[in-house]
Amino acid sequence: MPKPKGQKNGNNKAKHSKLMAQKKNKKKAEEVLRKERLKAIIKKAKG
Repeated sequence: MPKPKGQKNGNNKAKHSKLMAQKKNKKKAEEVLRKERLKAIIKKAKG
């Protein structure tokens, strides 16, 4: 049986893209937070 024309699983793709974007943004935010914490620790150790 041939597949129907058009986008079959568009909703799934949209949900997946949204979730992956959330994951990516969370990673970036955690990375920035970690860098700031390290800077604060280094600054405290120097001063």
